[in-house]
Amino acid sequence: MVLALTQNTARQREILEIVLGNGWDYMRGILTVGKADEPQIPPPEVLRNILVELGPVYVKLGQLLSTRPDLLSPRYIEALTALQAKVPTVHWSEIEQVIRRELHRPIEEVFITINTNPIAAGSIAQIHRATLKDGQEVAMKVQRPGIETIVAQDTALIKAIAELVGATDVGRDYDVVSLAEEFTKALQAELDFTKEAQYTEELRQNLSKTRWFDPKDLVIPSIHRHLTTKKLLVMEWLEGQPILEAPIVPADYSRDGEQKRREEITTLLFRAFFQQMFVDGFFHADPHPGNIFYLKSDQVALIDCGMVGRLDPRTQQILVEVLLAIVDLDAKRCSQLTLDLSESSQLTELARLEQDYEKMLRKYYNVSLSQINFSEAFYEILQIARANKIKMPGNLGLYAKSLANLEGVARGFNPEVNLLNEFKPLMTDLFSRQLFGDNPLQTALRAALDIKALSLQSPRQFEVVLDRLSSETLQWNLRIRELSGLRRSLDNSANRLSFSIVVGSLIMGAAIISTGAHTRQLALLSDVLFTVATLFGLWLIISILRSGYWK
Repeated sequence: MVLALTQNTARQREILEIVLGNGWDYMRGILTVGKADEPQIPPPEVLRNILVELGPVYVKLGQLLSTRPDLLSPRYIEALTALQAKVPTVHWSEIEQVIRRELHRPIEEVFITINTNPIAAGSIAQIHRATLKDGQEVAMKVQRPGIETIVAQDTALIKAIAELVGATDVGRDYDVVSLAEEFTKALQAELDFTKEAQYTEELRQNLSKTRWFDPKDLVIPSIHRHLTTKKLLVMEWLEGQPILEAPIVPADYSRDGEQKRREEITTLLFRAFFQQMFVDGFFHADPHPGNIFYLKSDQVALIDCGMVGRLDPRTQQILVEVLLAIVDLDAKRCSQLTLDLSESSQLTELARLEQDYEKMLRKYYNVSLSQINFSEAFYEILQIARANKIKMPGNLGLYAKSLANLEGVARGFNPEVNLLNEFKPLMTDLFSRQLFGDNPLQTALRAALDIKALSLQSPRQFEVVLDRLSSETLQWNLRIRELSGLRRSLDNSANRLSFSIVVGSLIMGAAIISTGAHTRQLALLSDVLFTVATLFGLWLIISILRSGYWK
């Protein structure tokens, strides 16, 4: 993969010019092999400008990084969240060629009319409005010609750079190689519109079955699968506006009626996303204002379902408890839940982790629960985990971003929103689901089978334990966390102590020989012993100083 650095020299020269043109003098920091607490990267605004100028692939990289508050500070997350590529629209003649290739038949056989002027253009595709032969209004998402080649070149270069940086301490700490792999897979998935179609239909099916809200109030566009391919996505056209721009006209046309309708829509959004996150485990991961529409039919729509996140049942349960721990301002519980969520941990001091949470939660002690920003608090939890060398699953970044976007939209749409009041009515149902599942009878039967198996196996296992105990063949396998690190420390201490004794013995032997040296050979032996003792002593002192534990 490193061979990619020797290819595409024109693109590399372009990247270098853009980087240096933005005044980035941090290159030496990234290429330094030494240990660093933070990676040397440009300020947030400079980094955003660099990514925009580098093109669509790097914009997507920035958007991915905006979902990783466990890697970047809040300033970078904020700068990268609204990152959009500055891409010109593609001429209709080129778009038409793509459509014809994907349909394998004349466009005239499928569409009555097509608006050749795009209604939106992104880094991967642009969207056109059209009318099918049966009169249905649709939106066509068409992939930009040549984008696959650009993606292949730039992702190869990014992975090659990641392998180089991965050899440094910073690269290992932040696992940049895995991050590059994750980015490549995510980008390749975005190039396949059949996946977005699948995600959209799954969300549509999940949200059509709920007892938390009326499914008729929420719309997910239907997909025309017979017209959808890897480079062409045809979906239902929804007439409306982004939710923060749309006028909310209540049935009674009063101001009180408008506020009531805003509260109802806010509740609908929170319940829809809480179901996705905590019940379905499959959620729309990019609910920014442009992806939530208020329709002329007085319904709310979720569009652009290409970025999704998944949560397993165990993670769902822990995340619910994290929200409760924040409400209770319980630093110890936050610490334990963080460790439960972690993939791996180099944590050396649990007390320090608890102190960090105490410091974080202290600012909420005299604050009304209605004023707690839960998404901000969760971002801080991920930052504390990163500071304590605790590696969190990447999907938690998508969860945090989705929660932050949702809360931001809700506060912009209805400034009086109280997230806790939206969450409280659902708590009993969530705990009931976690305890009994969706089918209590099935859960009870499964528990009964487990109890039966335990009752049948326990006597035999108890008999085996007694038999081994009486025959003195019982063995205990204990695995104490962090014991290997303690063992290495004890081994190092014992080695240094033994080495010190050897050095002292050499010095004493040399001194004894030198006092009674009557021959040239004894004097030479004394000098040799003194020299060896001096060299060993210096080496011992240097090793202690380099270890950092000499104070």
